[in-house]
Amino acid sequence: MKQLIIFDLDGTLAESKAALDSEMANLLGGLLGVAQVAIISGGAWAQFEKQVLSNLPKEADLSKLSILPTCGTKYYQYGNGWVQLYAENFTAAEKDKILKALKSAVKTAGFTPEKIWGEQIEDRGSQITFSALGQQAPLEAKKGWDPDFAKRKIIKEMLDHSLTEFSVQMGGATSIDITKPGIDKAYGIQKLHQTLKIAIEDMIFIGDALFEGGNDYPARRTGVTCISVKDPQETKKVIEAIVACLTIIPT
Repeated sequence: MKQLIIFDLDGTLAESKAALDSEMANLLGGLLGVAQVAIISGGAWAQFEKQVLSNLPKEADLSKLSILPTCGTKYYQYGNGWVQLYAENFTAAEKDKILKALKSAVKTAGFTPEKIWGEQIEDRGSQITFSALGQQAPLEAKKGWDPDFAKRKIIKEMLDHSLTEFSVQMGGATSIDITKPGIDKAYGIQKLHQTLKIAIEDMIFIGDALFEGGNDYPARRTGVTCISVKDPQETKKVIEAIVACLTIIPT
């Protein structure tokens, strides 16, 4: 029986950097009643607080929820409040090398947006994220910039050559995430396995970027059952089906 349901956030549980809608929040609350739940995403902890935690039903069982920000490079569990179990942060030298390579690749690619909303590059401690239209870009603008990932694939290919000792993945609507080698969603899933003592075969991973090069793709390496979704509406149907399968109906 499946015991742990793992989700990506942006594009899976919610639109990019948007809060969970009330229907999704209630579905997650119901899922926490029948299974352990984990969310692994490229966003920083503050983004999880804004998008997820502040919108869950008050009765949701947070003790069954694990939060892994920045693609699994950090891990939070709920006890007497939220506690960070680990953080795989970059050194100053590593950050410097990544920033130089990223700026060079973006310049060489030549994809200059007409407008940028906020900073394009964000240092999240354990992950450096490039957001092509800026961190505060509106959703509609982000959806139209690189819907088929073609622009980011070009930038990623250059970074794969210049940052061979790091992991470079595409996620969200306009983002590229850079982490330490081997520190990605596969690493996060292994940490969940070790911490929660749940077998990989008893987990399900749900994400919108499970294609090669997507930041959900590393999950496939673990052998976890993967379900690819195109948007939060599709995810809702998947959650409803999982809850129905896991709920014991009295006879």
